Amino acid sequence: MTESKVIDLLAVFSDLAPAADAIEQLRALGVHDDCMNVISGVPVTEAMLGRPRQWTNVPRIAMGGAILGLSAGIFLAYISPFLYPYPIQVSTQSFVPGPPTAVVMFELTMLGMLLSTFLGVFLDSFFPNYRPMKYVPEVSDGKIAILIECPHVDEKKITDALNKMGAESVKPAEAQHL
Repeated sequence: MTESKVIDLLAVFSDLAPAADAIEQLRALGVHDDCMNVISGVPVTEAMLGRPRQWTNVPRIAMGGAILGLSAGIFLAYISPFLYPYPIQVSTQSFVPGPPTAVVMFELTMLGMLLSTFLGVFLDSFFPNYRPMKYVPEVSDGKIAILIECPHVDEKKITDALNKMGAESVKPAEAQHL
């Protein structure tokens, strides 16, 4: 049984358009989207590069937080008044008044969603990350890098194609502590 060598290349581009063209060219050469990772210092959406949408748990986590917040609001508005040994009656208002109840439930729903969204983004981005990462300092200067980690492609073909597509540099990727 022969082992296929995994190539690790980092290609640095000065602009978004050549990077998007390079991704298309890499697909034509047989590199799958799972083998490519775009590293950028600025937010770049998948649609800008013609890549498939990334799957994330953040919307589900946010919905769970909203449901927990709404549950807490319902508890405070409808259940906690009945926990007192003597009911508190204010004038002719009902025991659970409508407008303040709506405000409490809305605010706690939004608070639960906000906190869970923050936690979801924090956990989804694996932050903080203390592992060595493959990175080039040019990304901090506004460049865009494409990391290719693929076992079934020819390194020379990939390097030539990336250079032809306008890569400023194509070099082997090294994992280093950031």
